[in-house]
Amino acid sequence: MASFLDAYATPKKDIPRRAYLTVSTLVAAAILALWCALSYGGLVRSDFLPTPDEVVTAAINGIADGSLLVNTSVSVTEIMSGFVIASVFAVPLGILMGSFKIAEAALEPVTNFVRYLPVSALIPLLILWVGIDIEEKISVIFIGTFFQQLILIADVSRGVSQDLLDVSYTLGANRRTVVARVLVPATLPGVMDTLRVTLGWAWTYLVVAELVAANKGLGYFILNSMRGLFTDQIFLGIMVIGLLGLITDQVFKLLRNWLLPWAAG
Repeated sequence: MASFLDAYATPKKDIPRRAYLTVSTLVAAAILALWCALSYGGLVRSDFLPTPDEVVTAAINGIADGSLLVNTSVSVTEIMSGFVIASVFAVPLGILMGSFKIAEAALEPVTNFVRYLPVSALIPLLILWVGIDIEEKISVIFIGTFFQQLILIADVSRGVSQDLLDVSYTLGANRRTVVARVLVPATLPGVMDTLRVTLGWAWTYLVVAELVAANKGLGYFILNSMRGLFTDQIFLGIMVIGLLGLITDQVFKLLRNWLLPWAAG
């Protein structure tokens, strides 16, 4: 027992890859088994919990008629557009806010105010300002992620050791070199982790973004299915969003290890 605890219950200690994959597979299988028991066993009505084969059938039908692919394409376009635009602005501003007190004084009060506002409450204003087309959906994703990114990236930049900068000055580096060659590289691993986390948050805003005047997208697909109580399609939409989120999360992991080999791990 003691050897088992030493091998698998020691904080921050790696475990064998086979054990890692085995535990992950067993947990996924247990969740699937519970779903099958509840749905096939008749413990939950089918209009509340569809069976796995009903969800698979809905996926096959959606692929066959093209609706699932169209809705997925629209949602991916909205999510990635809003996320990329937010990141382009949040990364440099966040580094500035975390590194220079004058930038912090200018940006932090407004950021702390706006990031607590519910995005759904801003939808009426966004409709007035940008209309009801894809621009409104992208704006929802942008607002939902930008201000969160700004705070988190500022915290990453603020956490860079002052000793690291002082050593650079001591070795003769000027302020511009310290920022470009020391400060920014030191923040990049944390920035990538922040982008990875906030991309997951961006997916959670999808249904909110497509709440008004949408006729395509996974959020619209889920809401429209809810009106008809098509729980198999609701489950399908949720699972597609989860799968896309998992894929983008793994892509960010690979990008981090590829672009930042000094911080891989």
